[in-house]
Amino acid sequence: TVSVLYWEGTPNNRLLNTAMLRASVSRLGKSLTLPLAPKKEFIIHDGGKKDLPELRTEFTVDSDKLVEYFRTLLVYRRMETLCDQAYKAKKIRGFCHLYIGQEAIALGMTQTLDKDDQIVTGYRDHVWYCARGGQPKDVFAEMMGRQTGCSKGKGGSMHMYNEPGRFYGGNGIVGAQASLGTGLAWKHSLTNGKESPKNCAVALYGDGAANQGQLFECFNMASLFKIPCIYVCENNHFGMGTAEARASAHPKFYKRCEFIPGLRVDGMDLFAVMEGTRWAREWCLKGNGPVILEMDSYRYMGHSMSDPDSAYRTKDDVRKVRDERDCVVHLRKLILENNLKTEQELKAIEKEVKKEVEQQLVEAEKAPVTDAKELWTDIYAPGTKYEGGLKTPQGTVYQQI
Repeated sequence: TVSVLYWEGTPNNRLLNTAMLRASVSRLGKSLTLPLAPKKEFIIHDGGKKDLPELRTEFTVDSDKLVEYFRTLLVYRRMETLCDQAYKAKKIRGFCHLYIGQEAIALGMTQTLDKDDQIVTGYRDHVWYCARGGQPKDVFAEMMGRQTGCSKGKGGSMHMYNEPGRFYGGNGIVGAQASLGTGLAWKHSLTNGKESPKNCAVALYGDGAANQGQLFECFNMASLFKIPCIYVCENNHFGMGTAEARASAHPKFYKRCEFIPGLRVDGMDLFAVMEGTRWAREWCLKGNGPVILEMDSYRYMGHSMSDPDSAYRTKDDVRKVRDERDCVVHLRKLILENNLKTEQELKAIEKEVKKEVEQQLVEAEKAPVTDAKELWTDIYAPGTKYEGGLKTPQGTVYQQI
């Protein structure tokens, strides 16, 4: 028998508006229960707290969902690969930080968080924007300075933003997003009471930002006021060209605060990420205050497009991680081992994704360049006295455009 599935997009139904995987044989539609055995095992830091949630030792996933996750990771990977190519072709200028290798973190966390949980991150933000409801063409257009970009072409690579998806950037100042995330989370404890917040916020930062003083100020404040914030260190093991051991005296980032619980998670295992996120969110929503997750991952590219990563690691180093831990390869193996798709069917999915994302790049290139008039917009909130204009430090208001 044949069951026909029409998926309108990614798991959040917003990433791509094309029908996906138009037909599937009846081997789809069943649930799989598999052992949770990430290459990097979970390690808990109790932070002096009791009654921490239990970590599960297996996961259950619908077979059709597993294929959908695979496809979504392919979309993310292809988008970032095209960003790399467009930058080298000088279609993209300025800063550009790619997420290739770390995609499982964004997908796994957004699959576990509630739609009203807020997220804020640093400048490695393209995939996070898509995971919270955006499309690759929005990312391409933003980086090319097009009007159809997610920030009207004014923000570029580091300033993706999607308020309807509760995604608040994309921030260029190292570590500054921790303070923003703390504030976003504080709203939930103020609104519903710190003992029973209905939602939480996630503040992501890299291992290079883990030594910023403001992060520790946030840890202190969030603990004092029991703010439901999940602090996530996306540890890809290299800051701006500097290995974690050379930059951090205490590189076990999940243990960075003696009074906040923490958990090391394999950030390249999609289901480990989902379980770690569930664990952290459960802790926060019980009114216990903040928690720290260290997502152990690896970036395959340089810190940014200007980073010659060959100066501090070899191609064999990168290849070894790809071969042993890559999130796309992992899901591909699961699908084949459980007879959910054949090799030919997976290749067809890969070909389809490649074509779709490349079409979105073409669409973005054809979009109009952002008009100079946009320089004067989005400075003041709508409805304020100076909406549409710009106030100088001397008090002069330029003529509205």
